Amino acid sequence: MPDPFIIMSAPNGARRQKTDHPALPITPDELAHCAVEIRDAGASIIHLHVRDEENQHSLDVERYRAAITAIRAAIGHDLVIQVTSEAVGRYSRFEQMDMVKALKPEAVSLALREICPTDADLADTARFIDWMSAARVFPQYILYDEVDLARFEVYRKKGIFKNDTPFVLFVLGRYQANAPEAGKQPHPLIAQSHSADYPWAVCGFGTNEGDAIAHAAKSGGHIRVGFENNIWRKNEELLSGHDEMIAVCVNAGKRATRSIGTADDVRNMQHNGS
Repeated sequence: MPDPFIIMSAPNGARRQKTDHPALPITPDELAHCAVEIRDAGASIIHLHVRDEENQHSLDVERYRAAITAIRAAIGHDLVIQVTSEAVGRYSRFEQMDMVKALKPEAVSLALREICPTDADLADTARFIDWMSAARVFPQYILYDEVDLARFEVYRKKGIFKNDTPFVLFVLGRYQANAPEAGKQPHPLIAQSHSADYPWAVCGFGTNEGDAIAHAAKSGGHIRVGFENNIWRKNEELLSGHDEMIAVCVNAGKRATRSIGTADDVRNMQHNGS
């Protein structure tokens, strides 16, 4: 029986504004409304960013708490809330780790190249990962290229991630502010994902998001979609809402004879990997 197909939704990200898409959620109330929409459409994880008073990327713990409180009030525990630790050039690795320790979220995404830029930083990173394991914070490690993947595999074999099957996100492409990126060559990490022996997800950008969905569904992976990565249909019109690409994911999962993952499936992944 194939593993359930986990659909992650990243509805806002660090950079886009309502001028890019009017349905981009920023405030806690908007994020709560969005959480209901994506849950009802079939997502099991919300990848959460918060903004400061100027609508810029923030890792402020109190802003996170306000957003998480609003989301939980709206949907209970029907979604896993995964906060981002993304630096966006504003935060140091120590500020990123301090945010996670202060917030103690259910789940967090961590770019390996940010949290552990070099082998010399590995000791600090290992201690932080030990803390997450003890605190029951579920990490997902973000890999952008083959260099990231090679370092990840070395660290995995050393036992740095506390288990042999950490959850990984392969990023296929790069952020495009206002252009529906298309026509790119297949990303090298697509081929690498076929041999991954741990749970993995992918995300694409612009109109290439559809290719990422198809690859994940048929290859045993999981998918992250959302306005952080894409606001475009294939015909280069704006998506109507957050549920539109989630519906594409659900249909892709059904074609691959995979059930659609629930928040409990995600939590079981954490439990089984620890």
